[in-house]
Amino acid sequence: MRILGISAFYHDSAACIVQDGVVLGAAQEERFSRRKHDAAFPSGAAAWCLARAGIPASGLDAVAFYDKPLLKFERILETALSFAPRGFRSFQAAMPVWAKEKLWTREVLRRELAGYDGPIRFLEHHESHAASAFFPSPFQEAAVLTMDGVGEWATSSIGRGAGNRLEVLKELHFPHSLGLLYSAFTYYAGFKVNSGEYKVMGLAPYGQPRYKDLILRELVDLRPDGSLKLNMDYFGYGAGLTMTNERFHSLFGGPPRRPESELTQRVKDLAASVQAVCEEAMLKMAREALRVAGSRNLCLAGGVALNCVGNGRILREAGVDGLWVQPAAGDAGGALGAALFVWHQLQGNPRRAAGRADSRRGAFLGPEYSDAEVEACLAEAGAVYAKASPEEVAGKLAAGAVVGWFQGALEFGPRALGGRSILGDPRASDMQRRMNLKIKGRESFRPFAPAVLRERAGDYFELGCASPYMLVTARVKEGGGLPAVTHVDGSARVQTVARADNAPFYELLQAFQRKTGCPVLVNTSFNVRGEPIVMSPRQAYACFMRTEMDYLAIGGFLLDKRLQPAVLRDDSWKKEFVLD
Repeated sequence: MRILGISAFYHDSAACIVQDGVVLGAAQEERFSRRKHDAAFPSGAAAWCLARAGIPASGLDAVAFYDKPLLKFERILETALSFAPRGFRSFQAAMPVWAKEKLWTREVLRRELAGYDGPIRFLEHHESHAASAFFPSPFQEAAVLTMDGVGEWATSSIGRGAGNRLEVLKELHFPHSLGLLYSAFTYYAGFKVNSGEYKVMGLAPYGQPRYKDLILRELVDLRPDGSLKLNMDYFGYGAGLTMTNERFHSLFGGPPRRPESELTQRVKDLAASVQAVCEEAMLKMAREALRVAGSRNLCLAGGVALNCVGNGRILREAGVDGLWVQPAAGDAGGALGAALFVWHQLQGNPRRAAGRADSRRGAFLGPEYSDAEVEACLAEAGAVYAKASPEEVAGKLAAGAVVGWFQGALEFGPRALGGRSILGDPRASDMQRRMNLKIKGRESFRPFAPAVLRERAGDYFELGCASPYMLVTARVKEGGGLPAVTHVDGSARVQTVARADNAPFYELLQAFQRKTGCPVLVNTSFNVRGEPIVMSPRQAYACFMRTEMDYLAIGGFLLDKRLQPAVLRDDSWKKEFVLD
């Protein structure tokens, strides 16, 4: 049975193909369209999924959509009425896209998947999140916690997974939402909602949580079980077009920060404060999930589950025996969850938990390219290249070079995990500044992640488990000598690398260790600010040529920037870096 999972029309659209319970492939639309967080129907990703399965749309047995549009529309309508007449503005702003597209999701799916006339299953948003968390996990049974902004009505849910079944036990409903609280402060801090939340998390260690008590006194009633109630007198998203309102601004001493303006200490303290509240809520929710589900294993999904600092606290303090976080925890992962929900929950097919390993295959579920395809692209570009071994690439890194690394399949989810990465030496004191300002073109405060050989992780980080998806923050051990990946608070967002997940990256780390004694590399995503991670060889070469990367290791080849043509060959390359 072949099932196509789809998430679309809000942010981070994606498609996933599942055949007889095995995930054949999954990809986000932004990687094809080159529009970051693309919300459009994932036509490129869906076409690739069908090609991956070797079938036309008519060969599908089912299509699964990650939420219920009509139930979501009910929530929007009821919200507008409950805030009337103030709520009319937000309702009026939402109506054009609903009238044009979202109310007709079934018809859009039929049109986009021409030739398909089989069943279309609509799952609730948090069902899809929960399925994406539990079904690929290594656990036979587990508590399942989902946390995000809002789906239809639910904003968080607690469930239990056992075998091939999921049961929802508790839900928190709109407008009371941990994700929307965090997004409100993201907006207030001058960052973009639904994409800038990780900037708030990265900024938080530069501040002090001096507003935490004010938030808990005026904005949030946070209860012992992790449920919460927001004081909607301070928020604009219920009735207006902004996340916060004038009363919120007055409470915190001024209007929202203008995007790209100076980051004052006040903004840093606000980031620290909402991060502290978020961590406290996540910890309480996790403990309640374990209690209600009667389990010591915990699975997480939803956008809030990308808060790796909160995940680290759950791992250390919630009393879990096992923690598994869906790598594509946001809306993109809903496509995977919807397809697996149909296969296991609706079709009743058995599930075999893998024990210590999950079924995500290291998140390398997207397009991959042969050396022949890579070489054809390089020849078309007029590039100068040579064959290279991991030892040669490790030598360049050890000498202080920044290397673009393009190997194997594209990662599914927001993190680069050694398939589409930019790498550097973590021992170099100037590496963070170089990579942030000269290559990534992003804010200087943002930290980089370390990738470390799994068997050596304990030598450098206070990490109690494997972290293959870069979703847990841990303390860097004293004397580790890793300034480029140590955040201002002494922490790092760790990726542990095993040969079974990614042999080429593992072998590179081994080669770097042989040259330097250090089994760690700086690992950041292969893109520049404002653009998605590169997918294809063509996109990788275009990004390499537009930045100050020193080398590009792509497939079995190595390119030296100094030997390349002065400019990209023709205007056709411009389409590889379309900006929002």
